[in-house]
Amino acid sequence: SPAAAAGRSSRTQQAYASLLREIPHWGEDHWGVNLTTPELIEAMGYPVEIHHVTTEDGYILELHRIPYGAEDQPSEGRPVAYLEHCLLCSSSDYIMNDPDKALAYILADSGYDVWLSNMRGNTYSRNHIELLPEDLAFWQFSWDEMGYYDVPASIDYVLGQTGAQDLYYIGWSMGTTVFWAMMSERPEYNQKVRAMAAMAPVAYTDQAQGPLIELAPYSGDLDTVFSLLGVGELLPGSDLMDYIAENFCDMEANTAEICYNFLFLICGPDSDEIPEEYLPLILSHMPAGTSVHTVNHYAQLILAGVFQKYDYGPINNLIHYGQETPPLYDLSHVSAPVGLFWGNTDWLADPTDVARLAAELPNLALNFQVNKTEFNHLDFGWGIDADKYVYQYILDFFSQY
Repeated sequence: SPAAAAGRSSRTQQAYASLLREIPHWGEDHWGVNLTTPELIEAMGYPVEIHHVTTEDGYILELHRIPYGAEDQPSEGRPVAYLEHCLLCSSSDYIMNDPDKALAYILADSGYDVWLSNMRGNTYSRNHIELLPEDLAFWQFSWDEMGYYDVPASIDYVLGQTGAQDLYYIGWSMGTTVFWAMMSERPEYNQKVRAMAAMAPVAYTDQAQGPLIELAPYSGDLDTVFSLLGVGELLPGSDLMDYIAENFCDMEANTAEICYNFLFLICGPDSDEIPEEYLPLILSHMPAGTSVHTVNHYAQLILAGVFQKYDYGPINNLIHYGQETPPLYDLSHVSAPVGLFWGNTDWLADPTDVARLAAELPNLALNFQVNKTEFNHLDFGWGIDADKYVYQYILDFFSQY
């Protein structure tokens, strides 16, 4: 069973150690900075596949699959784990660590068939059957559309490819937001999710902190200005980000501490969890791009104090929704078993906001507070000890379903 396979044998540990000795250290020559997610997975000795799925509204999404573990052989009937990424992120979210520390590898070595999603607009999902990324129309979406179109299309594709009846869902930050949105609008998908693990879950943002919160009152105006200028994309992956990551965020650089502390400024304090040696690799893959509307949608939640659809303004809301205000999402429709995993110093998924979410979920199976004084928003994906503080408990949670 996946739970029984969670512990690694000494033989496996030795194989990893041998592999890592053959690869230059992350902080030396910045190995991996210019590699894609599939190339990174392959370099770590894991099988990898690239898949594409087209949504109902024409976006072409790229999925990355790790069908089995580094020491395993192909086999039928493995339980399926579907991993959804955070805001401005990609499938690389879950492989930014050593194989015995990164969630995607841990799941694969624990017996799961692992699928890594890429929602519309990020580095790997910049195609459409009619539109180009240069077209403003390509970027006319928020996480509303991701929840309604992208996640259902990806889940259906994964189940079709594997023959499984249902899957285990893991979301991080926006990866949880789109889950709540999907289940509210398309509750039939509850039957396709055996259990859902929500890391740093985001629905309500009343208590969010940090500089991003200070920008929230101006986000609508900025969105309008961007649209008038014909700009719909925000923070795409670029050669510039690769250059900055490689030259200024390496742990040996004098400026590395600036990169390190900038992450804390956005996501909350953390004394020792983000691995400095991985910063060049992380920042070369993130930000991975999204629409201006997607970020503005979160700002709207902060200002509104409710969990609602995108606010187009009274007149356009009438066109989109038939009412002047955005409809609220109905969390009572989330009937799949949910486990919430949250940290004490997470400024973007504040414990008070998580408690409000927990109170509205009808099938809350686990409400797990990370047992560490300082554990912030980014630690769930990249934390040095996230395997010990979070992932082992996700495996235990899934083993019950």
